[in-house]
Amino acid sequence: MDHKVLLLFSIFTFVLFYNPTNSNAVQLNALNIDSILATNELVMINFYADWCRFSNMLSPIWDEAAALIAKEFPEPGRVLLAKVDCDAEGSIATRFHITKYPTLKILRNGQVTKREYRGQRSAEALLTFVKKQLEDPVKELKAEDKIEPSSRSVVGTFASRLTPEYDVYRKAATALKDDCTFYIKVDDVDHNLEARGGIPPPSVEFVHNNERLPYSSDFTMSALTQFLQPLCIPIVREITFENAEELSEEGLPFLILFHRPSDTKSKQEYNNLVNRELREEKQNVNFLTADGEKFSHPLHHLGKTVNDLPLLAIDSFRHMYLFPRYEDSHIPGKVLQFLKDLYSGKLHREFHYGPDSTQHPAIDGAAQVIITAPPESTFKKLAPSSNRYTLLHKDEL
Repeated sequence: MDHKVLLLFSIFTFVLFYNPTNSNAVQLNALNIDSILATNELVMINFYADWCRFSNMLSPIWDEAAALIAKEFPEPGRVLLAKVDCDAEGSIATRFHITKYPTLKILRNGQVTKREYRGQRSAEALLTFVKKQLEDPVKELKAEDKIEPSSRSVVGTFASRLTPEYDVYRKAATALKDDCTFYIKVDDVDHNLEARGGIPPPSVEFVHNNERLPYSSDFTMSALTQFLQPLCIPIVREITFENAEELSEEGLPFLILFHRPSDTKSKQEYNNLVNRELREEKQNVNFLTADGEKFSHPLHHLGKTVNDLPLLAIDSFRHMYLFPRYEDSHIPGKVLQFLKDLYSGKLHREFHYGPDSTQHPAIDGAAQVIITAPPESTFKKLAPSSNRYTLLHKDEL
């Protein structure tokens, strides 16, 4: 190779991967981000701004964690901690929809995971998290093992773990490990393939509540993930204090069933209702269930107690709106209309000025307006805290 070409190549490589902070956390920019994401199984990115005090507090911790993780997992391509200066790399910040600093995103095989890192901000906690993320996402299922019926499980049967189909399965499992439990059954193939009629084809099936749904498409990452994602991530989710920040950050209003902890009947009825009548609204609203004993504070704002459970309510992040009679949720179209009244602004308008159909008596020739105040949202207080992040006020929020 020509010496000048070699020199230019060396300079380009140096610029591409140079880390100006001289730490183990790699500085990402528009030139190197795609190649780094494509060549590492797990990448955690700290999106920061130099003027943000929370970013400055995290910076030395992030570099310390990067050093610990690099020492624990020295093999190239396994795991990498990186960072993005969002002021200098605005296009990257926009690409990853950054709305607060610092934001800690996780990417597996180049794909952004749904959940951000929201755990303790210490080097040791980050190392522990990474170790957990790099555990084998697929468990071996032996003949004597039984799958928990209520869990969402995926069972793959393969001739061995060395097949390309299993590699696709493992990557899908890595992407969805937080939502489904993945198993492998190894079909021991003897060496006399003619007697067996050849190697049996691999198979994958989703298992939940003793029902089995087989996968029948091509063994590609995109096709398998597209099949499993809606099955592993249910349309109705349980909100807890641990995931409330994550759910609120999705930016969709909540339609919440408040229930007693032991009340499985109303939860099943709500699931059936959502799947039967409301599924097309999943892009507009989050369907949630909530333990009414744990979330007694929202009930108090609605003027209710645990003795009034079950009940349905909308939290729009501005106000909370109570579905008038839980019994009416069994009437086809009633809850759907409740959502449509939210979208149209009718719920907000009627809470302030009374029902649209009410003819208020006139006073001195003018219509009487009854001013009311709907309860304020309580779940917005569980959104990302200004004591933990610098929140960016953007129009889409």
